[in-house]
Amino acid sequence: MFVYIARRVVYVIPIVLSVALVCFLLVHITPGDPLVAILPADASQELAQQLRVAYGFDRPLPVQFGLWLWRALHGDLGASIATGRPVLAEVLKAVGNTVTLAIAAAAIGFTLGLFFGLIAGYFRDTWVDKVATSIAIAGVSVPHYWLGMVLVIIFSVQLNWLPAVGAGPGGSGSWAWDWEHIKYLVLPAITTSVIPMGIVTRTVRALTGDILSQDFVEALRAKGLQETKVFRHVIKNAAPTALAVMGLQLGYMLGGSILIETVFSWPGSGLLLNSAIFQRDLPLLQGTILVLALFFVFLNLLVDIAQASIDPRIKRS
Repeated sequence: MFVYIARRVVYVIPIVLSVALVCFLLVHITPGDPLVAILPADASQELAQQLRVAYGFDRPLPVQFGLWLWRALHGDLGASIATGRPVLAEVLKAVGNTVTLAIAAAAIGFTLGLFFGLIAGYFRDTWVDKVATSIAIAGVSVPHYWLGMVLVIIFSVQLNWLPAVGAGPGGSGSWAWDWEHIKYLVLPAITTSVIPMGIVTRTVRALTGDILSQDFVEALRAKGLQETKVFRHVIKNAAPTALAVMGLQLGYMLGGSILIETVFSWPGSGLLLNSAIFQRDLPLLQGTILVLALFFVFLNLLVDIAQASIDPRIKRS
């Protein structure tokens, strides 16, 4: 197991470097001057040149990338062009809010997805399967930003049960695990959980149905094994693939949803990324993309390790 983990960690290094290069280049190939966001309309050429030198935009791209990567390795992602605040502090605060939202959405979506998927797989081609499958298809098909607006209209505007926007009382961006803050989390978490719930349901249903049709399950039942113990074998064989799918979905949720966070004004990485794009704030845009991409890469690494610990065949392969 140690050799497998070490090999996977070594494989991550070139991936991280490639991700850093792509993040750096993506924001440089867009047209326009990033300094337009902070320069006044009547700014002189001398002032523009001074800012270009201060931000390092006057140097060749390979030099800019090398310096940017070196500073990033030391925790310095630069300063935001729009606000002047450190990018790392801005990104970590936003990512923390996104992680909170993603964990809540994953708890809802994965629990319902596993439940619906298992009962649909066990009762395949029955009315139970049709109901669970319909719920899964609806979850994948319904636009989540539209669902978010519908939930706001129903539970915030008409019923006045839950707040519509923000992450805390008085527009606070800080988080605390109390009801005053949790009620701000309910609607965005439900909205974010819908698509992962549908994908996990369909995946687990297919896995469960395929495993139940295999010969070893029939042999276990023929030997008189209790159905609860057969269920454990089904879970164990379905776990690696289901875990991989849930890991990918959690990665997407950790990446933040620009649309959902915009609908609910949730101060997460998606809303921060949206703001950086519209303000053409290159350092903030680079830092946000890099941190989110690294989250995704290392989450996949953890999923690979978890899969190998569950299924020894993965290590041998």
